[in-house]
Amino acid sequence: MDLEVATCIAFFLLGLAMLVKGGDIFVDGSLWIARKFGISELVIGATVVSIGTTLPELTVSATAAVTGHAGIAYGNAIGSVICNTALIAGLSLLIRPVAVSRRSIANNVIFFFAAAVLYTLSAVIFGGIPRMVGALLLTFFVFYCVWTLEHGGESRVQRVEGSMAKEVVLMILGAAAVYLGSRLVVENAEQFAIWMKVPEEVVALTMVALGTSLPELATAVIALKKKHGALSLGNILGANLFNLVLVSGLASLMVPTPVDLPSVMSDLVVMFFVMLVLTLPILVRGRGSRIQGLVLLAAYGLYAFALYH
Repeated sequence: MDLEVATCIAFFLLGLAMLVKGGDIFVDGSLWIARKFGISELVIGATVVSIGTTLPELTVSATAAVTGHAGIAYGNAIGSVICNTALIAGLSLLIRPVAVSRRSIANNVIFFFAAAVLYTLSAVIFGGIPRMVGALLLTFFVFYCVWTLEHGGESRVQRVEGSMAKEVVLMILGAAAVYLGSRLVVENAEQFAIWMKVPEEVVALTMVALGTSLPELATAVIALKKKHGALSLGNILGANLFNLVLVSGLASLMVPTPVDLPSVMSDLVVMFFVMLVLTLPILVRGRGSRIQGLVLLAAYGLYAFALYH
């Protein structure tokens, strides 16, 4: 095996290991905070956990924007929403369908689709995301976090061991390990894409989006293993919203992001479709199902296949 390829694989595997361990620490810290302050798992997942797991998307899109790679900045945000919903939520529902408060998820769903409509209208009207819309998206992000945390006291405050300072430090260390691990995975995945001669936008919508969504995947798997499915679902919903309002908002505020509407319309349609498949049944029944998981995974498989053919 070529030494460069072997090194690439080794760093890729190291990144995966850091994701798993960092995600484990991060989830434990998040659960501690939820119990300490009586905040529901879904809400803590949709705010604190989502901010941590969205750091890779934020870094990649901001860097891409300032270095003139608008295709990656756009593709990473939309691709991550599709990946989070169709692949990660699909796998989560297939492994363990979760029951959640319909009122809690309704709030998250309303915020997401409001942001998605704003994002789409901006692409149609302005041909991209100008600074004005970027600033509006960031304002939306702040309002969402404040409103959600203020209305998130659905659980009973519990006695927990340990100190706030210790848990916060551990959460930061866990988030750092997740972030660094995801960078190792993304950078080495991108190297494979270069060797395969895959277009930038396609790489962003699939490989980079999948790589920067690995924190969400690690968090989802670990949360499910610990039987905290609501935290996993909340993380996915929060991360999806943050990809639109925080990641795209900040990138567009730094450098306005042009969008070629005819070429991205199919991506936006897929984004709306998979979010509807994920959220509507839960809004109606108050729980997910394995059938949803299968539909979402099939949608992601068809989407990825279409991009590469």
